[in-house]
Amino acid sequence: MNMNQNSAKLTLYVPEYRDLWFRQRMLADEETMSYNHAWGGTVPFPEEDWQDWYDFWVVNPEDGRIYRFLKDASGEFVGEIAYHPDPELQACIANVIIYAPFRGRGYGSRALDLLCALAADNGLTCLYDDIAIDNPAADMFLRHGFREESRTEEKIILRKDLH
Repeated sequence: MNMNQNSAKLTLYVPEYRDLWFRQRMLADEETMSYNHAWGGTVPFPEEDWQDWYDFWVVNPEDGRIYRFLKDASGEFVGEIAYHPDPELQACIANVIIYAPFRGRGYGSRALDLLCALAADNGLTCLYDDIAIDNPAADMFLRHGFREESRTEEKIILRKDLH
């Protein structure tokens, strides 16, 4: 197995409350959140918000929400995946974030594959994502079977059928 194959090994992990420091760190990191510049960049995630967020996403993930951390082969947290219903699109929106220090190792591609497999296993027939027009991750989504549904001056709506 070459180094790239080994480094792309990921496992999904349901985070415990005490693990939310990692999400806080990712969301506060300018390089990690640079893809989100069109929507404000970094995202505050103060500890006083953790319990409500955790209850909503992890304890009681009603209406089809899924949230997982990603762990590498050594057990280190490297990112997150999620999907959630979007009432406007009447479909589920995908979310993949790889913490900047771990980018360039194939984790984003592997994470997207894991997210799509999880969604299909949970009965979803498609996933969407809305990506800033200048986000290089759009190419990764296209390489993984997503197709462009629409485009504005600000974002691209991508869709993947999961059957």
